[in-house]
Amino acid sequence: MNKDLTEGSPRKVLWMYTIPLLGSVVFQQLYNLADSLVSGKFVGEHALAAVGNASEITLIYTAFAFGCNIGCSVVVSQLFGSKRWKELKTSVTTSFLAFGVLCAALMIFGFLCTRGLLFLMNTPEEILNDSLLYLKIYTAGMPFVFFYNVATGIFSAMGDSKTPLYFLAFSSTSNILVDILFVKGFSMGVAGVAWATFLCQGVSCILAVAALARRLRGLPHTGRYELFSGEILRKIVKVAIPSILQQSFISVGNIIIQSIINNFGASVIAGYTAAIRLNTIAISLFTAAGNGMSTFTAQNVGAKKYDRIREGYRGGLLLDLVMAVPCIAAFLLLGRFLVGIFMQDPTGSAMDTGLQFLRFVSPFYLVVSVKIMTDGILRGSGAVHLFMISTFADLLLRVVLAAVLAPPFGIIGVWSSWPVGWTIGTGISVLMYAKGTWKNAKL
Repeated sequence: MNKDLTEGSPRKVLWMYTIPLLGSVVFQQLYNLADSLVSGKFVGEHALAAVGNASEITLIYTAFAFGCNIGCSVVVSQLFGSKRWKELKTSVTTSFLAFGVLCAALMIFGFLCTRGLLFLMNTPEEILNDSLLYLKIYTAGMPFVFFYNVATGIFSAMGDSKTPLYFLAFSSTSNILVDILFVKGFSMGVAGVAWATFLCQGVSCILAVAALARRLRGLPHTGRYELFSGEILRKIVKVAIPSILQQSFISVGNIIIQSIINNFGASVIAGYTAAIRLNTIAISLFTAAGNGMSTFTAQNVGAKKYDRIREGYRGGLLLDLVMAVPCIAAFLLLGRFLVGIFMQDPTGSAMDTGLQFLRFVSPFYLVVSVKIMTDGILRGSGAVHLFMISTFADLLLRVVLAAVLAPPFGIIGVWSSWPVGWTIGTGISVLMYAKGTWKNAKL
């Protein structure tokens, strides 16, 4: 059901819209967790390391898909808020056509350049072939990732955060079962993990696109509308490109950090893979709340209700607190158990690495969650250049500090880069929000 976010109590409306998004994140992360968990439990430490190593490259592709999601979502949200139905429908078809071309270009890059990227990452020889195999299968399924993200972005833009949740609940649960079937039942190893993800992402994509087509037919009839508009594409690209660049640079930064970690051997890679999967769950929850803030902001910008945005922001910060505290407590108190879920033999350097990472990073969730929520307002208003500045500051600091501190302090030096980057990036985002220039941004 479509939801107008420009009416009612701002905090209540934002929370009711965001809670299903949080559920979607949980199921989305089951995809990533299932691959690592099944690899580590049923294949071994090297398989866990291979999937974790390959996943840093898949995040580049995901960054493009996420940027496309945000680009079309912000534009559709503003059109939905101003009730411009014909342009809304044109923006949907324009998004699918344009991002389909982008997806094809990335697939060509993926098939041609994957091995070179793995070598640049200092991938250990013992996990190279499995990493390469996983990436080839993932690349083949990239259209599913792209079109699913575009479809769910449009659902969210129209105030419907529940429909994507239903698709993800079905497909991610299926992914776990198919992972186990292919890996344990058919002894397919890392290839089984990759093919399971391919099939289940395909199912969720087809269902989402079909449901979206039906939803669009239910909007007020507008007669014939353009299938493609250069002007609307320009607006989408204005939001999408900064979002893609932001996420891509984050992914590239993570690859650089991964290449530093790879120098410490397969056991440390395995421990880091388990811990970063858990960390990603927390960050994804904050990101989902930030995305909810983006849609809330975009609809209210379309309706020119700026006071509601400030009220919603206060409600969003409270939601951050409600999410951050349990995550911190879980990782500090139950870290050994949670990291051990991914391992056949949860002892030794792999376990120590995972625990060390979580203890360094998790207390700063209280900081980074504020940054992500604030960025949601900057992005939703169309002021994407503002939140890119804070993101690049965070990323640059993390990469530089990891490279500089690793030689004298070892792996602890790498972990230390996260809190510093997050803290400075948050300060920049909050300052930009407080200045209020985001109100004057135009698509």
